[in-house]
Amino acid sequence: MSISHDSVNRFLNRESYTGRDLYNEASPTLNLKGGTLSVDDSVLDKPHSQYMAFVSHFWSGKHHRAVKGINLVTLYYTDTQGKHQPVNFRVVDKAEGKTKNDYFLDMLAEVLSWGLEPGFVTGDSWYSCVKNLKRIRNHQIGLLFALESNRLVSVEEGTWVQVKQLEVPEEGLVVWLKNFGYVKLFRTKLKDQLRHYISALPNDEQTKSFGSRDFTEQHDRHWQIEQYHRAIKQVCNIEQFQVRSKGAIKNHLFAAICGFVQLQKLSFAEVISNGYVTVKY
Repeated sequence: MSISHDSVNRFLNRESYTGRDLYNEASPTLNLKGGTLSVDDSVLDKPHSQYMAFVSHFWSGKHHRAVKGINLVTLYYTDTQGKHQPVNFRVVDKAEGKTKNDYFLDMLAEVLSWGLEPGFVTGDSWYSCVKNLKRIRNHQIGLLFALESNRLVSVEEGTWVQVKQLEVPEEGLVVWLKNFGYVKLFRTKLKDQLRHYISALPNDEQTKSFGSRDFTEQHDRHWQIEQYHRAIKQVCNIEQFQVRSKGAIKNHLFAAICGFVQLQKLSFAEVISNGYVTVKY
């Protein structure tokens, strides 16, 4: 198939795609009730760009330092049958004066208004501020978020300790998170590094009964968004573009993400085993 450079350029500058368009593309393939909604962001490397919109310096987990690029925030949904797709996205625009947490709350409100009914929301420690946790709780949705090791909790009334100072059994430990309420604290170890997570469900009894198997299930579902980040970069070429305007960049990112959505649909139909290997044709 032959497509001219001018045709692509006109397309990118003409259209105006949004997160709602992504939701409409992905949601028909999913069971929209009871699954896990994950939030995370990724930096698209643009080290040599001088005049490109959205480019700034952002912290990169890949490089372990601030790098020059574009910051993409995604909501990623895994349904109860294990199918998973991105359902909303934002490009961080520092000119708007919003934080990634602001974008997350905007995006969460949107997908809920569009008909998504997740049973859980998950995220890393960047998104575990009390404001976010309370907003999720107000929607009567369960949550599982990573927590920085210095966050304060109470096991005994009136005594606050950092989570890293506690002994945490495999089944988790019920504690009171400062300025929030009862949560179940879990601890994992990865490459000799301790990591902490909190879960909370719509009522305290559900929170207390949330066990290690439940934790592992939600933790594994959250991992799907990490695989998505790798795929859109390595397979869908999301970082490979030269356009400079905000509208054209958003349209390119949308098209790349939709490429991933189509790969997922082929995987659901067992035409391919994943985004890398064709198995049927």
